Amino acid sequence: MGSVMDPAFVQAPEHRPKPTDTEEAVGIPIIDLSPILHSPIPACAGAAPPAISGLLVEVEAACQEWGFFQVINHGVPAELLDNILAASTGFFALSVEEKRQVKRDEVNPLGYYDMEHTKNVRDWKEVFDFVVEEPVVFPVLAKPPANEFDSSMNRWPEYPPGFKEACEKYAKATNELAFKILELIALTLGLPAKRLNGFFKDQSSFIRLNHYPPCPSPHLALGVGRHKDSGALTILAQDDVGGLDVKRRSDGEWIRVKPIPNSYIINVGDIIQVWSNDKYESAEHRVSLNSERERFSIPFFFNPAHYVEVQPLEELIDEKKSPAKYNAYNWGKFLKTRKYSNFKKLEVENIQVYHFRKAV
Repeated sequence: MGSVMDPAFVQAPEHRPKPTDTEEAVGIPIIDLSPILHSPIPACAGAAPPAISGLLVEVEAACQEWGFFQVINHGVPAELLDNILAASTGFFALSVEEKRQVKRDEVNPLGYYDMEHTKNVRDWKEVFDFVVEEPVVFPVLAKPPANEFDSSMNRWPEYPPGFKEACEKYAKATNELAFKILELIALTLGLPAKRLNGFFKDQSSFIRLNHYPPCPSPHLALGVGRHKDSGALTILAQDDVGGLDVKRRSDGEWIRVKPIPNSYIINVGDIIQVWSNDKYESAEHRVSLNSERERFSIPFFFNPAHYVEVQPLEELIDEKKSPAKYNAYNWGKFLKTRKYSNFKKLEVENIQVYHFRKAV
């Protein structure tokens, strides 16, 4: 990306990272998932044994207070993460020409990309995206009538050897973890454990390999600008460099999430915010850079099928006491619009979930 800062990467002054606002997190919950490694998740919260009941209390508090938590003893074998990190490192070490042989475009959003924008400012990173289930289907048009659909398949590079296998094995294991966390969250909402699972038949989930090169001016740019994740859940693995900052709800300060070996960072996305009718809120976060070390991370974006209509769950709304706070929206159209605005700089704000909030 060069040693001179391109103005396209420069954040507005009010969004630039400051040395004083990245204190390391105190209080971001660390949740031990071992109770569900040894016992099945119960069908309803009332049937939960004490260990799982305690786990539900922790998950509920974390979702309400932070929208973020870290999990340990999660059941994903460490070697699967080691293998995909090694594959990611090998891929991003290739020449630009080799990486661009599997470059994403406006038709197929999968593969390599190095010019993504967040809130219309270019991110200091390069990425490789692949879906968990093939093919992935999205509307051709972001705006109605959206009665035509494209299906996309993963684009796999020829090098490094074993890249595809490492990615697919990791995807299978983290997909299983995603469903477990989804079921725990359903129970904390007073719902049956599998109430939300049906939305993920024909899921549009994808995994992203992120590479953040050293940045000559880390005080001016961000690896990813401030944002909230638009899907249901994100399961993030990061290396030991660190750089993920979460905005603390209590005072609006940016807090650095310290890497913990063999752990995952879970964050609630906009879809769960809508499904829960604002009981849970997706957390704003960003990625800060440094001038000395490159950083690798791997988010799993757990997303429902393209045809799902996202709206507050009927069990959680009451027209008098707790009316629905959001109008329904189609997930496929929403994501297609969002991805298009990340693909190129637009002169308008990209679509956000609050655009569907009902007037009070």
